[in-house]
Amino acid sequence: MSSSKTERRDRSRRSFIALAGVTGAAVLVGIRPALSFAQGGAQPHVAESDPTAKALGYVEDASKVDKTKFPAFKPGAHCATCNFYQGKAGDEYGPCQIFPGKSVAAKGWCASHSPKA
Repeated sequence: MSSSKTERRDRSRRSFIALAGVTGAAVLVGIRPALSFAQGGAQPHVAESDPTAKALGYVEDASKVDKTKFPAFKPGAHCATCNFYQGKAGDEYGPCQIFPGKSVAAKGWCASHSPKA
């Protein structure tokens, strides 16, 4: 009688270990795309139609800012000169802290523009 309890316990332990291995592999596969972005992979561009972009008046070309809607806009201001822009100098697009997981045009602008010091 004790041998059947031992067999059930061993079977349960084996099932748990197998399930843990499969679950761990699934988690790693799910994380992998996020790691590629963190390691410099291309991020999708923010669309001007994106709800957050619309609310902030984001445009891919700062020369097209509606100055009547956004009187705080200053000529010469664009994403590449903003504290929130994370792209390198000369990049056409780069990550932005305002739009996590997406990139913005270096020549773009939004109402959250905060000039670099």
